[in-house]
Amino acid sequence: MRKALITGITGQDGSYLAEFLLGQGDYEVHGLVRRASTINRQRIDHLTRNPDYRNKFHLHYADLGDASSLLSVTENIEPDEVYNLGAQSHVRVSFDQPIYTADCVGLGALRLLDAVRILNRRKPVRYYQASSSEMFGAAPAPQGPSTPFHPRSPYACAKLYAHWQTINYRESYNMYACSGILFNHESPRRGESFVTRKITLAAGRIKAGIQKELVMGNLDACRDWGFAGDYVKAMWLMLQQESPRDYIVATGETHSVREFLELTFSALDLNWQEFVKFDPRFTRPAEVDILLGDPSKARDELGWKPDVDFQGLVKMMVEHDLDLAYREKRSLES
Repeated sequence: MRKALITGITGQDGSYLAEFLLGQGDYEVHGLVRRASTINRQRIDHLTRNPDYRNKFHLHYADLGDASSLLSVTENIEPDEVYNLGAQSHVRVSFDQPIYTADCVGLGALRLLDAVRILNRRKPVRYYQASSSEMFGAAPAPQGPSTPFHPRSPYACAKLYAHWQTINYRESYNMYACSGILFNHESPRRGESFVTRKITLAAGRIKAGIQKELVMGNLDACRDWGFAGDYVKAMWLMLQQESPRDYIVATGETHSVREFLELTFSALDLNWQEFVKFDPRFTRPAEVDILLGDPSKARDELGWKPDVDFQGLVKMMVEHDLDLAYREKRSLES
C-alpha cells in the first residue's frame, strides 16, 4: 500500500482527492486536521464512516503554522506522496488578513517542504504543491507556462512564494517536488462564501422562497471554471511521472460572473436581474479581470482533460443546492 498525506483534507479539493486515492485501491490516505472547538468534517464524513476504508483512512492533528507538528507527522507516517492543499484560500479575505494568509499559505508550504526534505533523506517522497491561477493576476490572457506572474492579492503573493520555494527545493535538494497551477475549480462541496457557491445557494433558496435577494460585487470578472473532481486527478497524475514538472490545469474557456448568474437563475426559471443587488464591499482593492488557462502541456504530457464542462458544472451545483434549499425549508417549517 502506498501512503499519501494530504493537508487541507477537510476542504473541497482534499475531500475529492482522498476519495480518488482511496478509489484506486492501493492507497492508505492520511489527512491533517487542525484542532478547533467545533468539528467541520462534513466533506469527508462519508469516508470516515465507510467500513471498507477503516484501515486505509486516517486523520492526524497538525497545523501548517506549526513546523514541529508537520515534522512529527511526516516522520511517523513516512508517506510516499504528500499533497499540500491546505490554505487560507479566500482571495477577498486575504486583503483583511494578509499576515495570517502569508504565514499559512506561504510559510506553511515552506515548513512542510522542509519536513519532506528531512524525510527524503531516508526514503523517496513525492511532493505536490497547490499553486493558483491567481499568481498570474494582471498578466494578459491566455495564461500559459511562459506567462509572467503578476499577483494582485496577499493570497496570490503567498501562493507565488510557495510556488517558487517548491521549485527551489526541487533544484537545491533533488526532490521530487512539483506544482499544479490550478485555475478556478468548483463543485457542490465549494465553500459557501466563494462566488460560485454563493450564487447557486442563493438561487436555490430564492426558488424555495426562503431568501429574497443576492448581494454581489464585480460581475464582469472572468474566470476559467472547471470541476474540482476532475482537477484532483491531474494532481495525482503529476506525481506519477518519471520526473517532476509544473503544469497548468484549466479548461481553456473563460466565463464572466454575470454568465454564471444567468445560467444558474435560468436553470430555475428565474430572472437574476430581479434578485441581484450590488455592494462595493464585495469588490477587491485590486481586481483580476480575466483568467484563462492554457492546459495543453497537461493534456499532452499527462493525458489529462476535464470531463465536466461549464454548463455541466453549473447544472451539478444548481441541482445540489436546490435540493439543499428545499430541505432547509422543510426544516424551518417543522
